[in-house]
Amino acid sequence: MKLSKFSDQELVQAYLKGNEQAIEQLILRYKTQVFTYIICKVKKEALAEDIFQDTFIKVINTVKRGKYNDEGKFLPWVMRIAHNLIIDHYRKNTRMPFVKNSDEFDIFDIIKNPDASAQEELEKNQVLSDVKSLIKFLPSDQKEVLMMRMYYDMSFKEISETTNVSINTALGRMRYALINLRKMAEEKNLSLSLY
Repeated sequence: MKLSKFSDQELVQAYLKGNEQAIEQLILRYKTQVFTYIICKVKKEALAEDIFQDTFIKVINTVKRGKYNDEGKFLPWVMRIAHNLIIDHYRKNTRMPFVKNSDEFDIFDIIKNPDASAQEELEKNQVLSDVKSLIKFLPSDQKEVLMMRMYYDMSFKEISETTNVSINTALGRMRYALINLRKMAEEKNLSLSLY
């Protein structure tokens, strides 16, 4: 029987039994889908090739160690690895800084309204400053979700995959972050309204 007719699970088993061509067949089977996904996210071919290679190195090492749990979901598993490596790349290169208090990068410095009067701009800057100071007091899991959602524009699905929690947990953390921000604002008698 030709390897191309094997299921993903059969190819993984054949590879574990020493058939190196089985892993090659798996890579060839999903090469286009995985590479297309990566290039759409990073927009640079050389970088996409590096992440593609890293993805399959991780796949091979995980399978070799017997850590791959086959539930008929080989491609989604590979895509999740690729997605996580893309996020890791952006974290390392500070284009998408990870959740940490840093004086170097501040999203509020970028948000400007050209039509705002000087008074409105001052009020807006005060509100943003107040919110920024309150965020520091959130529990780290809530702060992380809030930052990923509001500043990095990540979907709750992406947040759940990145933080290894369910979508409902990510949504819950966001909800509690907002509730806690409102409570802290009330306790400190701060107005978080721009109007």
